[in-house]
Amino acid sequence: MSAATDLFVNLVGDSVLVQALVGGIVIAFMNLFGASLILFIRDPSERFLDGALGFAAGVMLAAAFTSLILPGIDAAGGDPLPVLFGVLLGAAFLDQADRFVPHAHYLLTGKKREDAAQPSGDVPAVDDAKVASVVLFILAITLHNMPEGLAVGVGFGNAANATGADATAALADALSLMLAIGIQNVPEGLAVSVAAVNAGLDRRTYAIFAGVRSGVVEIPLCVFGALAVTLAAPLLPYAMGFAAGAMLFVISDEIVPETHSRGYERVATTGLMIGVVVMLYLDVSLA
Repeated sequence: MSAATDLFVNLVGDSVLVQALVGGIVIAFMNLFGASLILFIRDPSERFLDGALGFAAGVMLAAAFTSLILPGIDAAGGDPLPVLFGVLLGAAFLDQADRFVPHAHYLLTGKKREDAAQPSGDVPAVDDAKVASVVLFILAITLHNMPEGLAVGVGFGNAANATGADATAALADALSLMLAIGIQNVPEGLAVSVAAVNAGLDRRTYAIFAGVRSGVVEIPLCVFGALAVTLAAPLLPYAMGFAAGAMLFVISDEIVPETHSRGYERVATTGLMIGVVVMLYLDVSLA
């Protein structure tokens, strides 16, 4: 057992539910930390935010393959079909979730989504703080935290279902995924806080709100993911594919378009490449 996995087991024990709970707390805390940076980074530039979000996208991109898709294929005995089906299902689910919150993209970007179902009545103003806070909360749940928390939980569930050396490798994958999601939650939390401040919310109030939101959502989803694949082992490849597909959808549909819409495409791309490298290093060093 590697030093990292050995230390983790010594600290939290062998229970998959406790491990998943700790994993959820870690990624939630990192989201809170990122959201709280708005207290110190008073006016982050668009260039900085695009680079930071590009980094988050790179981490998620690499994690989707190294910690979810490839281990999922291994869990299916080398058959890629269950994982690929899960990938498509996860993307389809996020696509439908996006259509149910048509105001979210508008509130974050000031631009309407052509493919979103149009609600009745006027589109609410971006500076409507109450409407903005509610929609931002829904957006964070459906498009970001859900696949992240689920992915970490599924990773720990995969480790619990494995035996021997495979269990050690699977736990290492789960830890690298937990750290990767936690790291990418920092710029994500900051970006959502900035969007909320731009919508008229108080810096300190929303920083705390964002942290509570992440704690409420990511922790139970992490535990749910671990519990689901532990109780129903055949679901594991599908669950890992689902989490990966949801993450890939968020990258392509939300993060990349936004980081390439303000003239800092090269900065965002550089951030993405650095994020991929960081995730790959974590995956190898924790193995």
